[in-house]
Amino acid sequence: MSDFDRNVAARGFGAAGTAAAIDAGLRAYMIRIYNYMAAGVALTGVVSWLTFNAATTTNEAGRLVLTSFGQAIYSGPLTIILFLGTLGIVFFLSFRIDKLQASTALALFMGYAALLGLMLSSVFPQYTGVSITRTFFISAASFGALSIYGYTTQRDLSPIGSFLIMGLFGLVIAMLVNIFLKSSGLDFAISAIGVLIFAGLTAWDTQKIKEMYDSNDDGTVSGRKSVMGALTLYLDFINLFLFMLRFLGDRR
Repeated sequence: MSDFDRNVAARGFGAAGTAAAIDAGLRAYMIRIYNYMAAGVALTGVVSWLTFNAATTTNEAGRLVLTSFGQAIYSGPLTIILFLGTLGIVFFLSFRIDKLQASTALALFMGYAALLGLMLSSVFPQYTGVSITRTFFISAASFGALSIYGYTTQRDLSPIGSFLIMGLFGLVIAMLVNIFLKSSGLDFAISAIGVLIFAGLTAWDTQKIKEMYDSNDDGTVSGRKSVMGALTLYLDFINLFLFMLRFLGDRR
């Protein structure tokens, strides 16, 4: 596992060589996860932008209006189908990952990223492109710093993680309640708490993913772990970005 004795070099050359090999394997494992995650985020962004351009047009007054495709994807039954489809992929990957080939799991992850891109294209009509770009880079920098902290810290983040998971359930309930209340004060609180929860989850999930590494894993098992790790961090980043956008985004 990743939690090994880094002072093992003092016990002999062979032990030091083993420790160095584990370090190299862990770095390769984490780099693969970050690469998968970055590819998923990039795919989501490209699909969102292309969908936005297909779903909207500009009228004579210079205002954005929805095309027939936009009306279908943003307000029709297709919205529910997309939501259920993305949710189904996440559950399928979570419960069937041990039965899947690594390549199949990666294809499903990329398919999920593409479908989520269709759904998230709805942020473009709501916020200006400049503010979306600005928020993206702020979110990316914050995510990177938090993930590095989770990777390097010697502190056990498990107690914090358990608290954050409970907070996440509470956040979902509050969001559902506010659909009916439409309270601006509660909406502000939800946005602030959402940023804090996913900031904490980024660090905790990174530590948890690191601890999942096992130098004895074969290529298939390691590949499965990499895909699930990428999916976890991808979801942390996307949610961190969306909650930050509620603070930093300039509405059209």
